[in-house]
Amino acid sequence: MTTPISSIPNLGPASEAAFARAGITSAEDLRALGPDAAYLRLLRSGSAPHFIGFYVLVMGLQGRPWNDCKGEEKKALRARFDALKAEYAGSTEKGRSDLEAALSFFGVVERR
Repeated sequence: MTTPISSIPNLGPASEAAFARAGITSAEDLRALGPDAAYLRLLRSGSAPHFIGFYVLVMGLQGRPWNDCKGEEKKALRARFDALKAEYAGSTEKGRSDLEAALSFFGVVERR
C-alpha cells in the first residue's frame, strides 16, 4: 500500500499533482528520493523554481511546520536551493526549450 504525498505535512493536492507530473506518486517514493533529488525532478518536469516551495518540502519531510525554517538554517537551505537551480540550468541547452533539448539529445532534431 502506498501513502499519498499529501499525507506529508505542508504538502497538499497541488504539490501532489506537481510530484505526479515528475513521476513521484507516493510519500514513500518522495522520502526515498529526499528533498534535493525530488526537487530537481520537479524542475525537470516543468515546475518553476521557488525557494519557499523547496523549504516547505524540506520541512515537511522532517515533520516540521513550513514556517519553522529560520535564521542560519534558512540561509543554508537557500544555498542548497540555489545549487539545485544552477544544476538544473546547467543541464539544459541554452536557447532551446526542454523538449527541444531532449529531442536534440536523442538525435531527433539537429544539434546546435
